[in-house]
Formats: sequence, C-alpha cells, structure tokens
Amino acid sequence: MTTRSASAAAPVKLALAVAVLCGLVGCAAATAGPAGAGHAGAGGQTGAGAARSGAAGPGAETAGPSEPGSSAVTTTPGPAKVIVTQVVLADGHLMTVARFTGSVRLVLHCGSTDPGRRCPNSLSAGPAVARSDRRLLVAAFNGGFKLSAQVGGYEQEGRIISPLVPGRASLVIDSSGAASIGIWGQDVPKPGESVYSVRQNLNSLVSNGQPTAAAFGNWKEWGGTLTGVDDTARSALGQNASGQLIYVASMSATPVDLAQTLVRFGARIGMELDINPEWVQLAYSRKAGGPLTSGVTGQVRPADQYLVGWTRDFVAVLANWVPTPGPGIHIRS
Repeated sequence: MTTRSASAAAPVKLALAVAVLCGLVGCAAATAGPAGAGHAGAGGQTGAGAARSGAAGPGAETAGPSEPGSSAVTTTPGPAKVIVTQVVLADGHLMTVARFTGSVRLVLHCGSTDPGRRCPNSLSAGPAVARSDRRLLVAAFNGGFKLSAQVGGYEQEGRIISPLVPGRASLVIDSSGAASIGIWGQDVPKPGESVYSVRQNLNSLVSNGQPTAAAFGNWKEWGGTLTGVDDTARSALGQNASGQLIYVASMSATPVDLAQTLVRFGARIGMELDINPEWVQLAYSRKAGGPLTSGVTGQVRPADQYLVGWTRDFVAVLANWVPTPGPGIHIRS
C-alpha cells in the first residue's frame, strides 16, 4: 500500500481550496474587467477643479501590497448601483442625492426639441433610451439649460451641436462612457483623451472641494426662475476624488444648497444642471434593467419619461455588465 505524506498532499489541498474559492467569488485573472474600466478618460485633475479617478475606475476595489515590494492587486469593479439619499438642510430644503457606484458608463441623449433638429439623425442616443440599453439602465437624469440660453456648448457622439466654450463647467464623456467634470480648456479635456460627448452649463458651482464664491453670489447668475425668487427646483452634478459622480436635486433649493450638498457628499468639483419644476427629474432602478422609480420628491415627470421620450437632453447611466446566476461570471454590455 502506498502512503502519501502530509507534505505531498498539501499542494493538492491548496489547489482544491483555490479552485473552490474562485468558483464562489470569481478570480481576477479569470474574469476580465468591464469595457471602459480604468479608461484614462475617467476623472480630471484634482486641485485644478476636477476630480481624478483611479486607474481601476470608479467602484473598483484595490487591495494593497501583501508584502514590501509586491504590487497592488486590482479586482473587477462591482456591479452598477445607485445609492439614493435624502437630507434636510438647515433652511428646511429637502435634497435628493444619487451616487452612481460600481462599473457604469454614461450616455448623453439628444432631446426632441432641444437640441432637437440640430442633432443629426445619425446620432444613436435620441429622445428615448433605446430598447437595447434598457436591460443595462440604472438611472437617468436631466441635462442643462436650453442651448438658446447660451451658457455653454454641446457635443454628442463626436458631433459639435453648439460650440464648446472655454471656461465653462463641463461634463465630458469619453469613448468608453467614462465621465469627468472640469473646466473646459483648463482641467478637461485631458491630453490624449478620446472625447465623445460634452455637456456644458454655466460656471463651476464647486471647486477644490468647496462651494465657489459665485455660489454665494447673485442667484440670478444661476438662471431665471419661474417664481422670481432664488428658491426653485434645481439640480447639479458633482464628482468626488475617486471619480464617482454625484447627482443632487430638489424641488425647492438655492444655488448654495446645491453646492453645500455636493460638498457634504464629497464632491471636489460640481456644476449646476437644469432648474425649474418642469425640467428637474431623476429616474433610477435598484438593479440594471429593473423597474424605474422617480428619484426627486415632488418631481413633475414620471419615472418612465426617459423611456417614452423627452423633449430635452438627458444623461443615461448604464451598467457595464450585469450579474448572472453563475458564481464569478458576468456578461459584458
């Protein structure tokens, strides 16, 4: 009878343990990251007014070196997820905060009336989220002011619809769907960045992790209101130091409310989006492709507005991949 020593059996047991572990949680070497993760287009320049995303992309989990001289190990970013929080400020205004985590990509959509006919028919992202994208949809939110307000330019899918303006706060989406916020001509676009879409709107609301002086200035610089006072429906978009995007909105808020809420949730850079009740809207789902919920308390538009079609430009947040029942396996979009 052949006797196997404990030292000889140890490698076999170790290999079996590793195989079982991989089957349960997935191994980074066996499962490639989603398209666009770690793209150079995610993030701007911290300190210059934009946030910087790590090489692993927003939502990626990075383990530190296990011993001196070893390299950090980057695993696949987690599934796309929207975290919605509501806070009441000292002035009594109710603010909705949506943070987009995990492996996501952004798509700028052209509205049916604005930009409307200025958008060529060749553009793929029109007034409604395409059926092919709905299984990946986790959220959608309003864009900026009407282009006739002349507070910034608009580019979609490489086509300049309205000239981009230096110095304006800009949401920049690269060809992978990774997004960054910065000042056009200063922080964005970064050298060599493959710019795909750009939505500009006014000046910075938050810079270097603090509300800008303009946020405390004349509220009329942040758009005319239907009420004739500073309190109205408002929305904004910010980005934290790791590249995560943060959407803030309320049906009654001031520019300062937006800026302070963005900062409270970690934004390093921020810009105002559209204002007034007709235009401020957020829809989100608890999982990619799931039923949509209206995100802003009291918003006028229904949760499915971006599915049936909308008159104004908006931004869709899509999952780069969706989990499947098989452990450690996912399907790329």
